[in-house]
Amino acid sequence: MDILQQLLAGFAIALQPINLFWALVGCLLGTAIGVLPGIGPALTIALLLPVTAQVAPESAFIMFAGILYGALYGGSTTSILLNMPGESGSVMTAIEGNRMARNGRGAAALATSAIGSFVAGTLGTLALTFLAPTIAELAFIFGPEDYFALMILSFTSVAVVMGTSRVRGFTALFFGLALGTIGIDTQTGQSRMTFGTLELLDGISFTVVLVSLFAVGETLYVASRQTRAAGVVYPLKGGAWMTREDWKRSWKPWLRGALIGFPIGSLPAGGTEIPTFLSYTVERRLSEKPEEFGNGAIEGVAGPEAANNAAAAGILVPLLTLGLPSTATAAVLLAAFQNYGLQPGPLLFATNPGLLWGLIASLFVGNVILLILNLPLVGMWVRLLLIPRPYIYGGIVIFALVGVWGLSTSWMDLLLMCGIGLIGYVARVYDFPIAPALIGLILGPQAEIQLRRALAVSQGDWSVLVGTPIAATLLAIAVLVIFLPFLVARFRGAMQESKA
Repeated sequence: MDILQQLLAGFAIALQPINLFWALVGCLLGTAIGVLPGIGPALTIALLLPVTAQVAPESAFIMFAGILYGALYGGSTTSILLNMPGESGSVMTAIEGNRMARNGRGAAALATSAIGSFVAGTLGTLALTFLAPTIAELAFIFGPEDYFALMILSFTSVAVVMGTSRVRGFTALFFGLALGTIGIDTQTGQSRMTFGTLELLDGISFTVVLVSLFAVGETLYVASRQTRAAGVVYPLKGGAWMTREDWKRSWKPWLRGALIGFPIGSLPAGGTEIPTFLSYTVERRLSEKPEEFGNGAIEGVAGPEAANNAAAAGILVPLLTLGLPSTATAAVLLAAFQNYGLQPGPLLFATNPGLLWGLIASLFVGNVILLILNLPLVGMWVRLLLIPRPYIYGGIVIFALVGVWGLSTSWMDLLLMCGIGLIGYVARVYDFPIAPALIGLILGPQAEIQLRRALAVSQGDWSVLVGTPIAATLLAIAVLVIFLPFLVARFRGAMQESKA
């Protein structure tokens, strides 16, 4: 009952007129950037961090939540009508959704996508509502060695899962960890990696790194590969709603997608890509008409889109309860919390419950707003694709420059933005993932603090790092995450040799 009372108090905050306005702004922005390929919620929130410094934290995070959910809704529009996923989680939607659009059933594909996103997003938010406080209470039993082990697990999971190879993933992770060491050591007062530059004594601002890697790096990458060939937008046909047969074939995939998406999204490095792929595979195997897959099966749209939105709610579980980001967007949200002097985790539920429950309640409100926006206004969102790409990315760079300059009025930050932006461009060219670098930067200093605390308590005894069952289990899982793929590959090779 206490959770319901807290949720009602959260709705009292989320339904205030000013917060409803920010929720609407976030949903509009999120849908727009989801429709525009190559621009994601992480980039958008990163660009808005300097701008929202004067906005109340409740309003800012309600807007950010609208951006996160709205991007998932908008990404499905381009996947279906243009065969160009606006978000990585919408890749599987393009397979069947675009085929439905070519067959004149684009309206039905967009409808099942929007309704499935609403259903799964609501179910995922309900799960977040009741699970987050419990997980936050369990976190109170964690000691410094347990937190250190948990962060090591987060590092290894993100580095292994994200990117095309472990080498690239760990390279990006160590780059982020190196950036996190720059500045004054909080325990000894010694300067580290500043090279005599006074401007670096406070370290490198996370916002500068975010804007550099996403805005500058992505813009340079898109500009270097700009093509003049426009994609074909398939017009909406066949009515604006779903038939009774469509409803019958969609409701089960919506529920299954939600059940797949939320748990996987809650895991370190779970993200939205894995659950959407699994949902598509499950729907293909369970379908009564498997021959339609590849030719426009509505289950192939309903399931992955539901998994996509449920996973987005799952991403917030480790972020809000443990302060651990599992995706690039979650890392940006963690930076936003820190900009307001807040640290997500179990203590935040006790010290600032209004902010957290207002944020959770706003997810319910945002889902309703997005359903209203996306069903009747699809034609308007598609017209955003007519904006020339150079104008969009040129505006992003100017906005990034103004935002970084306004944050600190520091020429050093502008130079760092240009330098790290070039590194971001190289990373995109050679397919190095960005998320491990961001998570290494933001969690690296915290992992160092927890390690020092554990060693201080044990008077330098390193065995303390495996001295509790929680720490030993988490470190064992981290080792398995690194080496299990090698063992599985060798086992498969041995099996194939034995068959030969």
